[in-house]
Amino acid sequence: MGVAEELERLQSLRDRGTISDEEFTRAKAQVLDESPSTRSGSHRSFLHQLARSRTDRVFGGVCGGLGNNTDLPSWAWRIIFCLTLLYFGAGLLIYILLWIFLPQDSLPPDS
Repeated sequence: MGVAEELERLQSLRDRGTISDEEFTRAKAQVLDESPSTRSGSHRSFLHQLARSRTDRVFGGVCGGLGNNTDLPSWAWRIIFCLTLLYFGAGLLIYILLWIFLPQDSLPPDS
């Protein structure tokens, strides 16, 4: 939904009396503060965090790295890649591309 559509929806809610003037003002400010670049910024930062794992690895550390940065554990990512391997090798292709393009994570500090 675009910004203009969201503002129109808020205006119609205000006209019907569903939301108060203060709620309308806060919601409008929130909609205007969330520009498209801000919305995609969280995805960019997530992609910059992805890295291959040095410790949790079977082949290249791709599944371990995905497990560290997502809600799914690394074993679940391994199963997903194995299952997608059955679909014309798509899982293998994706795994190899991630292995090539994802950097290795930094070494943990010695303690």
